[in-house]
Amino acid sequence: MNIIDHDLLSIQEARILIENAREAQKVLAGFSQEKLDEIVDRMAEEVRKYAYELAEMSMDETDYGKVQDKYLKNRFVCEYVPAKLKDIRCVGMINEDKENKTMDIGVPMGVIVALSPATSPVSTTIYKALIAIKSGNAIVFSPHPRAKQTIRRVLDILIKAAEGYGLPAGALSYLSIVTVSGTKELMNHKETSLVINTGVPGMLDAAYASQKPVIYGGNGNGPVFIERTADIKQAVKDIIASKTFDNGVVSASEQSVVVDGCIAKEVKEEFKNRGAYFMTDEESEKLVRILFTPHGGTTSETVGKTAFEIAKKAGFSVPESTTVLISERSYVCEVNPYAKEKLCPVLAYYIEDDWKHACEKCIELLLSQKNGHTLVIHSKDEDVIRQFALKKPVGRVLVNTPASLGSIGATTNLFPALTLGSGSAGHGMTSDNVSPMNLVYIRKVGYGVRRIENILDSAVVQDKNANENPLQAKNHGQEGMKALQSILEEFLKELK
Repeated sequence: MNIIDHDLLSIQEARILIENAREAQKVLAGFSQEKLDEIVDRMAEEVRKYAYELAEMSMDETDYGKVQDKYLKNRFVCEYVPAKLKDIRCVGMINEDKENKTMDIGVPMGVIVALSPATSPVSTTIYKALIAIKSGNAIVFSPHPRAKQTIRRVLDILIKAAEGYGLPAGALSYLSIVTVSGTKELMNHKETSLVINTGVPGMLDAAYASQKPVIYGGNGNGPVFIERTADIKQAVKDIIASKTFDNGVVSASEQSVVVDGCIAKEVKEEFKNRGAYFMTDEESEKLVRILFTPHGGTTSETVGKTAFEIAKKAGFSVPESTTVLISERSYVCEVNPYAKEKLCPVLAYYIEDDWKHACEKCIELLLSQKNGHTLVIHSKDEDVIRQFALKKPVGRVLVNTPASLGSIGATTNLFPALTLGSGSAGHGMTSDNVSPMNLVYIRKVGYGVRRIENILDSAVVQDKNANENPLQAKNHGQEGMKALQSILEEFLKELK
C-alpha cells in the first residue's frame, strides 16, 4: 500500500523553492533597472495574449464573477499597469539631491511569498509578479486551492517569458503541491523577507505568526455616502456599476449605502429605476442564511453570483433584470450581518439626518470590521468631502467615482494596483495601493556638510545668548544646549 503524505511533500517543496529563490535573487539584485524593465515588459506582453483565455479558465474553475469583467481586469494589468511602471525607478540610484548632498538607493527586500485570491486569481497574480520583478525581488506563489489550475497556468506563461529574457531560474515560482503546511513553510522560512496576502483571510494569522512583514490586501466593508449636493443619478449609476462589476468580488466595492435624509426619496427611486430590488425584512432574513454561516463567516455559494441567482438560492423571486439586492437597515451591530463584506451584488442601506450623522455611521461601519479598506463619498461640497477625508479610519477615500474601479486607479489617478493595502487599523504594514516601492527599502546616503567644530561654536553662541536672556533659556532648552556642548567637547578631544 502506497501512502503519500502531501503535507510533507508540500513542506519539502516549499523549502526547495525558497532556497532556489534566494540564490536567484542574489543574481537578480545585480540587474540594472533597465534590464528589469525589459523583463517586466516581455512578461506583460506575453501574458496579454492569453487575457481572455485566462478569464474563461478562471470563471470555469472558481465559478466566481463574470468572464467579460475578468477580461477587462486582465487587460488593465497587462496594458495600463506596465505603462505606469515604466516611469518608476525602484533599484539603484532612485533620487539624488545635489544641493543638499543626499542620495536615495533602492534595495530589493529579497524573497517574497505571495498568496493570491480565488476571486481575482489572474489579474492579482500577474500584478504581484510584475511589481516583484520590477523591484528586483524573487517571488514564490502559493496558489489558492480553488483557483490553483488557473494560477499555475498564469505563472507558467510568465515564467517562460521572463526566463527567455534572462530572469534567473527560481526567481519566479509557485508551490505545485498546495497545502496549509506548505504555505506556512513558505512564510516561516528564514530566507523569506516579506509576505503579501491578498484576499486570503484564513491565512492571515499564520502570516503574522511568521513574524515577517505582511502586506495584507484584505476584506472590505466600505460604505458610500450620498450627500445632499451629489448628482443623484450619477451617484446611483456609479454604485450599481461598481457593485455589479465582476458580480461584486472586488474587495473595495461598496458594501453599505448611507443617504442624506433630505434626498432619501429621490435616491431610492433612482435605485429602483436602475434595477435595484429593496427586500422585505423577511427576504433579508432569508438572504442572510445563505450569505453567512451560523458563526458569521462568509459562504462561498453566493460569491460572484448575480442578484437574480442569489435571490433564487435564498428562496424568493425577483425580476431577472435585477441589478442589486438592497436591505434597509437602522443600526450597525453584531446582530446586523449586512454591515459585513458581501462579495456579491448585495447592499445595506441607511438613512441619516445630515452629513455629520452620516459621518458617524460611516465610522461605525468601518470600525465594525476593524480594518477600514475604502470609503466613497458622492458630493459637490468640498468642505464635507474634506471632513470625510480627514476623519475616517480608512485606507483610501474616493470621491464621485465607482469604488471597484476608482480604488485600483482605473477611474482615478491613484496608483494602478491589484493589491490594495488595508492597514488603517493594524491589518498589514500599509494602506497603500501597493506598488513596487512597497517592495524595496531605501538606503539613505548623506555627505558631511558641516564640521564638528562649527556645530560646537554654534552651541557655545546659543548657550551664551540663553544666559543673557532667562526667558529664551527656558524656551530653547538651556540644559539641552549644555549637554550637547559637553558631548561635542568630549568627542572633539577623542578626535584630537
